[in-house]
Amino acid sequence: MSSQVTKNAKDLANCGGEVASLPSEKLLNESIILLKGLADLTRLKILCLIRGNEVCVHDIVEVLDISQSGVSHQLRILRDARLVSSRKQGRHVFYQLADEHIEQLLKNTLTHGSETV
Repeated sequence: MSSQVTKNAKDLANCGGEVASLPSEKLLNESIILLKGLADLTRLKILCLIRGNEVCVHDIVEVLDISQSGVSHQLRILRDARLVSSRKQGRHVFYQLADEHIEQLLKNTLTHGSETV
């Protein structure tokens, strides 16, 4: 870690303002994984489809008109980023947003995006 990163806020506040302290690198890296999960058009569409609903893979395939393997690949990335959770019922796998934080993150992302359009 560079000495620049380890300096405290008091040492860096030379311009008259306060500098926030940095979260741990572990937390920052986990946040990067989460944000990368959002950074794809297909994954963002999937998240919008399952927002407030529990949706099976077959329905996602039908709505997005892409292959099941393509949807499964994107869902794996979303699971790895802890953006979605799943449950199996018989031969079907149902997906939903992982928790209310993800719901809020998606809402804020879409709201912010609409302000720049």
